[in-house]
Amino acid sequence: MKNLVLSCMMAVFMNMANAQEPETVITYAAGDFLISILSEGGNRGNANLLKGATEEQLKKYLPDGTFPLETQVFLVRTKDKNILIDTGYGKNLFKNLKSLGVDESQINVILLTHLHGDHIGGMLRDGKAAFPNAEVYLSQAEHDYWTSLTERGENARKALAPYRDRLRIFTPAAPGETLPELLPGIQAIAAYGHTPGHTAFLIRSDDSKWLVWGDVTHSMPIQMPCPDVALSFDVNPEQAINTRKSILEYVVKHQITVGGMHIPFPAVGKVAKGKEEGYAFSPICLCEGI
Repeated sequence: MKNLVLSCMMAVFMNMANAQEPETVITYAAGDFLISILSEGGNRGNANLLKGATEEQLKKYLPDGTFPLETQVFLVRTKDKNILIDTGYGKNLFKNLKSLGVDESQINVILLTHLHGDHIGGMLRDGKAAFPNAEVYLSQAEHDYWTSLTERGENARKALAPYRDRLRIFTPAAPGETLPELLPGIQAIAAYGHTPGHTAFLIRSDDSKWLVWGDVTHSMPIQMPCPDVALSFDVNPEQAINTRKSILEYVVKHQITVGGMHIPFPAVGKVAKGKEEGYAFSPICLCEGI
């Protein structure tokens, strides 16, 4: 009996320890594709990062003055390609890829939503291309903006430099227009505003539709019910707001599953009209992962 009690106690302590370790990888089936969310971690963002929120809105949706601010990377595996959408900070990225049995040399394509540091941090290792066989896709407007800057564009230029012979520049289209297909099953949607060439990627396989929307939102608790709230990092706040509204309307109308780089892990779910105002987000259960 004593040994049984000790065994039970040990199991409880092990479960408690495991419960404290946050999951960093989850994979969902999307038609014939597999979409994995790779967490780069995060903490809390302060409400002073927001622009245009009223005191009433802040009190209602961010009562402690903070919101979860995480960073995610998406890996899309098709029948013949391994596709990264962004590379995060590069903090957990390589460990997470390894846990899926994917080597850096096996990444065929990198789709960049934009060139902020928390989206391109994993592009380099020791100053060299971390993904030696990957083609890099970037919107024309984003490329032109960051490469034309002097000091502020230095990190973006460094991240792109080792890939210059494999850089594929494209022009996305607005939601509802004819979207360019970058790869079989993957189309580009203009989501300008957060940065001048910010891009979302629509993934289609069979009847499954997913939109990886990058930084369309940062603070889900307030920007979903109040999409008029902008972020201090938005290059063009008014355009970012209009983009957020049009994309939210688009995904609701077409019942598209959404994923975002700053939506708390597992970072994917469904959007619906809010009961009181704006929109509401319902995350997909971790239990649906494979």
